[in-house]
Amino acid sequence: MERFLSLSVEKQNIIINAALTCFGTNGYKKASMSDIATAAGVSKALIFHYFGTKKALYLYLMELCSNILENEINDKFDNNVTDFFDRIRLLMNIEISVMKEHPPMLSFLNSMYFENDDEVKDDIKAVLTNGKGESLRNRITFEDTDISKFKDGIDPRLVMKIFTWLTDGYLSKMQTNAGIDIDTLCKEINDFNECINLFKENFYKEK
Repeated sequence: MERFLSLSVEKQNIIINAALTCFGTNGYKKASMSDIATAAGVSKALIFHYFGTKKALYLYLMELCSNILENEINDKFDNNVTDFFDRIRLLMNIEISVMKEHPPMLSFLNSMYFENDDEVKDDIKAVLTNGKGESLRNRITFEDTDISKFKDGIDPRLVMKIFTWLTDGYLSKMQTNAGIDIDTLCKEINDFNECINLFKENFYKEK
């Protein structure tokens, strides 16, 4: 890893984007170091020289994506926003802006979420259940959030789960052999905002 990190940022990004794209479109098992090397325009031996194993490269990408998202959310999230649904909307917009800057990340993260290869599934599960990204998302959604607007009997955590299920299902449907098209996803944001408004109207107390 030290050898890889000693490369220029430009060269690092070429290899990172190639790896994100290959894993995102092919999954862990089918993605090969040869494919990644070809996409990056370097030799397979060089990829092994930098990372050692395919699993080490995959785990590095997982940590990298998590750090990028965490840093962007910490920098851009407005804690003065206390409305539950407005926070979801803000979080979504920040994550979309990150994906626009790093297009291969979306397909990689979506593929990772549904990955079940024995070599990496336990590592992925550990990240998804105990990872800092999940903790950060929960903290942002619920810490200092005004939940008094909800009707009696409505559990905000269940509402958040519903949003997560909807998002996961939608991204899974969008996944193609070419990955997920960020431009297509952005065009669907209006529909997502309408869903937020619908939830707000039905789950909040009448004013």
